[in-house]
Amino acid sequence: MNQSLIIKGLSVHAEGGVLSNSNVVILGTTIDKIAVNAKSFPPDAKVLEFPEHWHLVPGFIDMHIHGAMGVDCMDADLAGLAAISRYLPEEGVTSFLATTMASSKVKIEKALCAIKTYYIEQTSEGSELIGINLEGPFLSSKRCGAQPLADIIDPDLQLLQKWQDLSGNLLRAVTVAPERAGALSLITYLRSQNVSVAFGHSEADYEQGLAAIDAGLDHVTHLFNAMPGIGHRNPNAIIALLLDSKVTVELIADGIHVHPAILKLALKLKGAERIILVSDGIRAKGLGDGDYDFVGQLVQVRNGVARLSDGTLAGSVMRLDQALRNMLKFTDCSLTDVLKMVTENPARKLGIFDRKGSIASGKDADLVVLDENYRVKMTVCRGNIEF
Repeated sequence: MNQSLIIKGLSVHAEGGVLSNSNVVILGTTIDKIAVNAKSFPPDAKVLEFPEHWHLVPGFIDMHIHGAMGVDCMDADLAGLAAISRYLPEEGVTSFLATTMASSKVKIEKALCAIKTYYIEQTSEGSELIGINLEGPFLSSKRCGAQPLADIIDPDLQLLQKWQDLSGNLLRAVTVAPERAGALSLITYLRSQNVSVAFGHSEADYEQGLAAIDAGLDHVTHLFNAMPGIGHRNPNAIIALLLDSKVTVELIADGIHVHPAILKLALKLKGAERIILVSDGIRAKGLGDGDYDFVGQLVQVRNGVARLSDGTLAGSVMRLDQALRNMLKFTDCSLTDVLKMVTENPARKLGIFDRKGSIASGKDADLVVLDENYRVKMTVCRGNIEF
């Protein structure tokens, strides 16, 4: 239940900069104000004071997560979606896109309908489901990764429009392999609907990449994964995407999907404003090593790495706060820069920066307290202390 909260004592990473000795006042589900050296508070407010070397930061937004705690978004289970929502504040995530993957049309449609129902019925508690990320099935059969090969199909505009209708217009991001027949018309349509279109699971060449960007493609799903490497004589679409300043890129910063040196290179090429850190979490997230189902496929998690039986990486079990710490360690970027990658950048990409992605008066009270080692100590979701 919402109550008036005052958070004080620590460094506040506000929209205008980092503030010391400030108080963040929360009324209901929103941030009321940021007051410097305030001494009087609402009489019924709960005052929480933290060490001055800790940090108050905006809530994290995970644009790409398939599941957690034994649940996958493809399960089409309302209780399961609620379980994901309850878990995510542990890692500082206050908002997320429920991410689907290639499967039969029937299963995808069941998942879309279930996510729509949960979206409508969700309360202000837990991490907020803010939309859907459709990662499959319009992908390359040669770069399907852990996506089931049998369910990969050409982009189908009529089918996509049907799915957008079934979802209640909740599609916020769609991954497309631009070399496939029908891809460009699909990209043009999605951008006309303000849906982000991501390059991913693709073998597109440089020219096809340029054509996709011209059609409106504006994002990259897990950069460098499920796509060819860079060739210096025959550049592929990745070069076009890295060179275009309008295109943002996802990174799975676990040091496994992408080598630390390549994370550093991506930061130099795209800058902190064009990178979005994601977990690409699967149902094993939060549960530890073991054997799990991934849409009918066996996934083995060993030492925190998820793979199919043939060794193919299959999403991750990494927490998003761990991605933040990894990026700091691997690239020597600043905390201000890495915070953009999990807060402001995804909020801007999804068109919700007016209410999420920064600490400012009038925005949703989605806040995270980090200690001096950048570990999550408290998470507030829309005014509720959820962790």
